[in-house]
Amino acid sequence: MKKRALVICPGRGTYNKTELGYLARWHSDKPALMTEIDQYRKECQQVSISELDAMASYSMSKHTRGDNASALVYACAYSDFLSINRDAYELVAVTGNSLGWYITLGCANALSPADALKVINTMGTLMHQHLKGGQIVYPLLDDKWCEIKGRQGLLDDVLEAVNQQNGCELYISIRLGGFIVFAGNDEGLKALTKILPVLDERYPMRLFNHSAFHSPLLQEVSKIGSDQLSSELFNQAQLPMIDGRGHIWYPHSTDTDSLWDYTLGEQVVDTYDFTKAIQVAVKEFAPDKLIVLGPGTTLGGAVAQSLIEINWQGLSCKQDFIDRQQSDDPLVVAMGMSEQRGLAID
Repeated sequence: MKKRALVICPGRGTYNKTELGYLARWHSDKPALMTEIDQYRKECQQVSISELDAMASYSMSKHTRGDNASALVYACAYSDFLSINRDAYELVAVTGNSLGWYITLGCANALSPADALKVINTMGTLMHQHLKGGQIVYPLLDDKWCEIKGRQGLLDDVLEAVNQQNGCELYISIRLGGFIVFAGNDEGLKALTKILPVLDERYPMRLFNHSAFHSPLLQEVSKIGSDQLSSELFNQAQLPMIDGRGHIWYPHSTDTDSLWDYTLGEQVVDTYDFTKAIQVAVKEFAPDKLIVLGPGTTLGGAVAQSLIEINWQGLSCKQDFIDRQQSDDPLVVAMGMSEQRGLAID
């Protein structure tokens, strides 16, 4: 009997140093797809994803910039999606984080492969061309993935305090399991960094080459993207999709104009609640497995933390999740981890 699987698409910060060569390593059997993406990039006068993936060393300045990272992550994630064993899994729904929403549209065929590439490459390029402000990550949970009493209240107070300072703009960008991602202008991020307590010598952590995603600071990007990308690109999806509000878009009953409007409007300029997307998805579709597409291995923790928050299948802390993952029936399958990849493709 097939197992029911929820597919989870990654965000743009998932292709890092350890992922260099991901396409060559796992997807040499998909030359037609790579050629199509490379040809499109060539027409846009951009470096090909094959060239980026084959570079001798990882470059923060090249691999993380929006016009490169978006298409590169999409190529890896969509190729992983095509590799899932459909004889072993019934795909019941698909969701994602940030850039992962655009990839979700492609996986569910709400955008054709060519149109998904067009949307992702266009928006990634616009993000790079109109780089504004940035993002800072800060944890909500302790090292056992348990809630820290008063932490959410502290962050709410800090958000308010920063926005009261002259010239500062700060917003909640992404709710990411055990983390809050802030978006703001440079003044707002500097003020935030001064106020927040330093944790583990890592946080507050500014994300390199990231703009103020999912905040009103990207109104201009939203407007240009809406002007360049027609609503006619969008189709009825073939799989249910859960967006960054936790809203479900069902096959055969989607208003494609509304889907276009959300994707290039609210999704760009308002908070992306990945935590809620995961929680709604498991409650509504009761998957046996959660398959996280590669590249990268960082999204699995946020997925697990989102499940722990609602005590999904009895998970109450990090150790519960580790025990489940080390059992004969792991709940989350991360295709970016070589030791788990076979569970999705075999």
